[in-house]
Amino acid sequence: MTGPKSNEGATRVDERVGTRAQVRYIRASATKAREVLDLIRGRHVGDADEMLRFVERDIAIVIRKALASAVANAQHNDAQDPDELYVAACFADEGPTLKRFRPRARGRATRIRKRTCHITIVVARMSDEQLDQRRRKEERRPQTGRRGRVGGRAATSRRERVARSRQAAAAARGEIAHDHDHDHDHEDTTEEFEAVEDADEIIDAELEDEDVAGGEPTEEMVEDAEEVDEIEPESAEDAESASKADTHADEDEDADEEKGKS
Repeated sequence: MTGPKSNEGATRVDERVGTRAQVRYIRASATKAREVLDLIRGRHVGDADEMLRFVERDIAIVIRKALASAVANAQHNDAQDPDELYVAACFADEGPTLKRFRPRARGRATRIRKRTCHITIVVARMSDEQLDQRRRKEERRPQTGRRGRVGGRAATSRRERVARSRQAAAAARGEIAHDHDHDHDHEDTTEEFEAVEDADEIIDAELEDEDVAGGEPTEEMVEDAEEVDEIEPESAEDAESASKADTHADEDEDADEEKGKS
C-alpha cells in the first residue's frame, strides 16, 4: 500500500507569484486558445502583445485584451513597472458546453457541441539578471519606435525624437529670423534715406509755392493766363471741325465703294 503523494516542490497556480487577469465563458474551444497561449508563455509583455497583433486567429483578440488587463492590474494594484513584466503563466480551462442538434437524413439528428473556455493570464516581474540582459539588448537595438506595445520604451524614445526635432526647427527659425531682421534693417535704412530726400523736395516745393502765392502776380503770369483763355475755345472749335471733316470723308469713301460694286 502506497502512501499519499507528496506535493513538495510543486507550485500551484493559485499560489503563483504575480498578478492575474481572467476572462470567462469565451465562445471558443480551449484547444484553439491554447495554441495561441503557447506562443506568448514566458515572453516579455511587450513582445507578447506585439506577437498577438499579427496572429491570424480571432481568439488572439480576446487574449490580447486579457494581457492588457493583467498588465493594468499589476501597474495600478501592485505598483509594478510594465517594462519589467513578463507572462509568467497562461492557460485555458474548458467551460460549459452548449449542446445543439442538427437534423439529418431518415429522421435522425446529430449533436453540435458549442464549447466555451476560461482564459487566465498571470504576469510577474522579471529577475534582475533578465532585466539587465534585456536592457543591454535594447541598447544595441536601433531605436525604431515600435508601436502598439502594452509597456515599453517606445513612447519615451518617440518623445525624445520629437523634442530634438522641435529644437532643431526652432534653431532654424531663429537663424532665418535673424537674417530677415538684418535684411529688413538694411531695407529700412535705405527707405529712410529715400523718405528724407522726398520730404526735402516736398518742403522745397511748398516753400516755392508760398513765395509765389505771397507776392503779387507778375506780368508774365497775367499774359500766360490770357493766352490760355484765348487758345482754349479756338482749340475746341478746331477739334469739332476736324471731327466733322473726318466723318464726311468716311461717308464719301463708303459711297464710292457702293458705286464701284454696282
